[in-house]
Order: sequence, then C-alpha cells, then structure tokens
Amino acid sequence: MTDVNNDTVPPPAAKRAKRNGSIVLSETALRMVEDRNTLALHSLPTKRTPKVIETAVLPDHKRRKILVTGGAGFVGSHLVDKLMKEGHEVTVLDNFFTGQKKNIEHWLQHPNFTLVVHDVTEPIRIEVDQIYHLACPASPPHYQYNPVKTIKTSTIGTLHMLGLAKRVKARILLTSTSEIYGDPEVHPQPESYWGNVNTIGPRACYDEGKRVAETMMYAYRDQNQVDVRVARIFNTFGPRMHPNDGRVVSNFIIQSLQDIDLTIYGDGSQTRSFQYVSDLVRGLHALMNGGYDEPCNLGNPEEYSIKDFAFKIKDLTKSKSEVKFLPATKDDPSQRQPDITTAKRELNWQPEVTAEEGLKHTIEYFSSILEEAGEIIPTGPGAAKPHS
Repeated sequence: MTDVNNDTVPPPAAKRAKRNGSIVLSETALRMVEDRNTLALHSLPTKRTPKVIETAVLPDHKRRKILVTGGAGFVGSHLVDKLMKEGHEVTVLDNFFTGQKKNIEHWLQHPNFTLVVHDVTEPIRIEVDQIYHLACPASPPHYQYNPVKTIKTSTIGTLHMLGLAKRVKARILLTSTSEIYGDPEVHPQPESYWGNVNTIGPRACYDEGKRVAETMMYAYRDQNQVDVRVARIFNTFGPRMHPNDGRVVSNFIIQSLQDIDLTIYGDGSQTRSFQYVSDLVRGLHALMNGGYDEPCNLGNPEEYSIKDFAFKIKDLTKSKSEVKFLPATKDDPSQRQPDITTAKRELNWQPEVTAEEGLKHTIEYFSSILEEAGEIIPTGPGAAKPHS
C-alpha cells in the first residue's frame, strides 16, 4: 500500500509535465493563470457599481500598500476606487456597522484588494505605507445610536491607527469633520476657528470624539514624529450614500422619488454647503500625498438654505411631494460653509462639480436603489441603527 501525502499531489487543474527540462502547465492551469491576469486589470461589474474600472500595473517600487479604515462606507469605497485604479495594494478594514459589502464587491476578486472584517477599537497588525482613517459613523442618527461606541471609535480607534502608523512608519490621514466647529459664530469657517460646541449635547459624541482624535494626531506628530494629515470634511453627497442615513440629501431624494412629504426640521433657514464625493476624494488624495500637515477644510463653499435645497431636489426629481416643517433638532448648526483658502493654496484643490450636477448623478443612483428595494422609509432625526 502506497502512502500518499495529499499535500504533495497537485489537483488536476494544476498538473505539470516536464519537457526538455522545463515545466509546462496544463491547458486548464494556463486558463486559470490567464483569468487571474485578466482580473488583475479591472473591477468586475456589479449592480451597485456597473461601470468597469481599469487598474494600472505599477512596478514594485511605485506600488504602495494602503489601508483604508471604513473603506466599505460611502466615502471610503470611492476612495478605494481611486487607489485601486492607480494600481496600489489596498486593504479595507470595516466592521460593516454603516459600511456595506455591496460598495466594494466589484473589487473582491482583484489580487491587489484585501477585505478585513475588523473593528478599529481592537488593535491590528499589518504592514502598510499609508493609512486613510475614515472609520466612524458620520450621520447624526447613526452616530447617536450608540454614542459610547462612537466615542470609542474616534478615540481608541484613532489611537490604534496611530500606534500602527508609528510602528510601521506609515503616513496617516484622519478624516475629521466640520462638526468640530459646532454651531459656528464665525462664517465661513477657517481652520483657525476653534468652534462653538456643546460638549454634552446629542451630537457631542461625534463632535468631541473627532476633536480628541485631532489632538491625538498632533500629539503623535510632535512627540513621536508620526507623519500626519487631517482633513476637516464638510457635507458630502453622491452615489453609495446609505439610503437610511437620515441626512438631508438622501432623505430629500428618497422622499421626492416616492412623492412623500419632504421633512425639514426647523424653519429651513439653516444653511449647509454640499460637495460631491468625487471632489472630496480628490482632496483627500492630494492632502495625503502633499507636504501640508496642518488641518485642512475640504468642502464646497456653494451655500444653500435647507429650504432652498429641498425645493431644488423637488424640482430636479419633478416630484409631487409637499414640503413639511417639523420641530428643529437640538444643537442643529444654524450655518455651515467652508473657507477653503488653505486647500487652494496648499493642495491646489477646489471643487469641480456643482451641487446641481452632483444631485443629478445622485438622484439617478437612488432611483436604481429604490427600484431594487421597492420602498425605502426615510430615517428621522433621532438615533437609529443602520439598515443593511
């Protein structure tokens, strides 16, 4: 009886033969190699991302290992698209609290892409060159659902990412937020403004968590020479927004497409500035790969009142919806507009997509999501767990 070690017996598809001293693969194995090489050149079309994205092939010395925490989320997945397109090796770390696998499934087969299901509040060891730290719920209903966990994500999670960056000598970019300015008394808001924040209000778990995260970034820079970048992101919208995130853009579009009341909390005079996601991704990329390491606003200075924005979406969707005014939410900022002087000067960056142009793309996206779902119930202003 022959003792066969299964580990040493190749499967039929990988059988090899020697000819003239060289190894020849079987036809099946050759096709597998060819298929893998083909898959390494582009994404696969999916329902969520039907457009095929071609990927560059970089030599080893130019190809970076890049970690994106929260990479299955709205902004993170678009950033992943850009990094993959450039030909880098990208690892997405996400616990799928608000992120969705649908947002990144077009990359799952690509040899340069790795998905790690993990929570940033737990330490992780990985070798990387750059870290884009996006992990944290960003919409008020979602981050208020578990405020303690939100604080932990911004503090402990950032601490773990900074420790990783220190250990492997990686550059780290934190996506902070315009929420650190609170209900601003300076308008528009420059990076030098310290803010007006209620430290114990319903939004404090997010606002203060991000403020502490910024503090830790610069403590690690000054004490441990960690290479840091901080982006203060203003309202952003576009395809892959979570349909139940309760934000202004997603709620208004979903309500308009279903001809149900557009709900405004307050009298609608509060203002916001809305940037399209592709502009934000360009800004994050420019900040990460530039030499500026102080906080930098990334947003579109094009300012709208919430009331005007609701009617704009109603008009673009040709909706029969009525606009309904409900009681204002606690600590809702009265105005929000970025001063992007720093981004223009240091990054040579400014928005390219108008709000109206971006809304048309986003409406088209949500139309397809609604067609697939049949019905979407908008999320109100209170704390809410994300739906899958």
